[in-house]
Amino acid sequence: MFIALNPAYSMKIQTLAAVFLLISFNVFSQTKLSIVFIGNSITQGKGGDNGFPPPTHAVNYLKAQKGVDDVLYANVGRSGSTTLDWLPETGKYFTLATTAADSLYLKKDHQLLFSMKLGTNDSAIQGPNGSPVSKENYKKNVQTIISELLKRYPGSKVIIHHPIWYSTNTYNRSKYLAEGLERLQTYVPELDALIGEYKATEPGRVFKGDTKAFKYFKKHYLKLFKPENGQQGVFYLHPNVEGVAILGEFWGKAIKKKVLAGI
Repeated sequence: MFIALNPAYSMKIQTLAAVFLLISFNVFSQTKLSIVFIGNSITQGKGGDNGFPPPTHAVNYLKAQKGVDDVLYANVGRSGSTTLDWLPETGKYFTLATTAADSLYLKKDHQLLFSMKLGTNDSAIQGPNGSPVSKENYKKNVQTIISELLKRYPGSKVIIHHPIWYSTNTYNRSKYLAEGLERLQTYVPELDALIGEYKATEPGRVFKGDTKAFKYFKKHYLKLFKPENGQQGVFYLHPNVEGVAILGEFWGKAIKKKVLAGI
């Protein structure tokens, strides 16, 4: 037997159903992230003297985005570190990343992500461990680190940010100078090539992160870097409080664009 519904009542039911579906979509489409930030003194936050390093600003940016429900994170950046210091077999800093990741990986409703920015200290003429690191060895080291993380944490993702600019007279306890900056820039094509290789071997797991900060910080270095006294005058290596906030937002935007879009 067919029962005709009052048109107004039928419309009300349809409206309620639509609202329910919208609410359900919003609830179940909320993204939860767990991020381990790997890097050197710039990631650690040296230069940003207010105690808020770039990862904090990146996370705050992500938390403010529509569709992001929660972001847990650990900042394991270590001053002076090179890619050699983060190799799994050395045991120097890699365990910092895995200890943090072990805890965050337990949050099964969160997407585990590694955010990496290394290369500044690798590019130095002398001082940091293993420097100067050739572009070929730099790529090999980054690949070793990433591959081990992907193997240890199935379903995890990695985003690699390009290094940022520093002044050509940078010389503290370590010696960088123009030669170091030139070497640093040779790392960028190696990173891009590596990411391209992972697209074939580990599709949807390794992403290119921020690529814009290098030029932006070079253009605005007087405003965004902390001036430091060195062996060849005042140099610019570490972002100041304002620079740290801007760099963190660059990272947050890259994560949103490249990683969240695929979740």
